[in-house]
Amino acid sequence: MSIAFYETNAQSFFDRTVDADMSAPRAAFAARLPPGGRVLDVGCGSGRDALALAKQGFQVTATEASPALAKLARAHTGLPIQVMTFDQLAWTAAFDGIWACASLLHVPRAGLAGAVGRLRDALAPGGVLWMSFKYGTRDRETGGRTFTDLDEAGAQALLAAVGGLELLAMDVTGDVRDDHGSERWLAMMCRRL
Repeated sequence: MSIAFYETNAQSFFDRTVDADMSAPRAAFAARLPPGGRVLDVGCGSGRDALALAKQGFQVTATEASPALAKLARAHTGLPIQVMTFDQLAWTAAFDGIWACASLLHVPRAGLAGAVGRLRDALAPGGVLWMSFKYGTRDRETGGRTFTDLDEAGAQALLAAVGGLELLAMDVTGDVRDDHGSERWLAMMCRRL
């Protein structure tokens, strides 16, 4: 359902998100990576973070489930954005870091542990996973997109269900976009054991 939304609204979503300032969490993530490390930006959207990480010298692989959005991200970044869903991820110990900014939140709760488990498996031992969700406890559909919200307890339950990940940091923040003032986000930084 959410992919259809992004197919129909790719340009407007790109325009709304390409300049969102994610530099602070991205810097905290990058600081935990080896210089020139291998990074997966999964569900890269506009490609904003993939481009920023590539400019920092990381070897970036990026995926996006929406073909229309992937096309815009390719044009913006010059990177080869692969069209794939979380179900199609099959890397093993391939990345030093995985960045999942506002992408896992579209995975239904029943499939979330499986999706995060595939990301864990794609990390090299000691690799770092950063992921963000809208803050809350609900499963909801809004404007053609499905959302799985997480709060601190939900995040802890997810990590317990996945296993093999050590929580390094958890933050609740506001939205960096001016027109989303009251919205809150939960972000987690984890390390593969």
